[in-house]
Amino acid sequence: MNIPIKFLLAILLAATSITATALQVGDQAPDFLLQATDGKSYSLSQFRDKQAVVIAWYPKAYTSGCTIECKSLAQNGHLLKRLEVAYFMASVDSLKDNKGFAKETEADFPLLSDPTKKTAKDYEVLAFYGVPKRHTFYIDKNGKILFIDTNINPDTSAEDMAAKLEELGVPAKS
Repeated sequence: MNIPIKFLLAILLAATSITATALQVGDQAPDFLLQATDGKSYSLSQFRDKQAVVIAWYPKAYTSGCTIECKSLAQNGHLLKRLEVAYFMASVDSLKDNKGFAKETEADFPLLSDPTKKTAKDYEVLAFYGVPKRHTFYIDKNGKILFIDTNINPDTSAEDMAAKLEELGVPAKS
């Protein structure tokens, strides 16, 4: 099999350019404006110079792992509420679905709905089958990405988030 070198170089260049644009630690996090289950709309920019933000993307409301993760945050949210952070779970589910899911899991924090999938695309979490990958973004109060967690344990989500925020230097509320 004899593949022309120009063809191989074009493929390599294309793959490199895709990788080069991926969001990384230190990048400015994309702003968004999304409706939430608490009746409000949230943007990243509203927290600028005020507090850190955590966005925990999840694939689909009412599924096993997502239910476990949401319940972890609901039951152990006190670990996060003591820190200078706004935290959210986010999906491409409709607001109606997320409201029902929040009620079922007793979520006492906002779930963000991105039914257009624009924000999921901006955060590069949208899988080829149209739902977000389970990734959590830790963003400082200046809007910079501090950490991207791609290895989430739904059972200990709240504990893991609190530990990571403390490791990243996010202060406790005064």
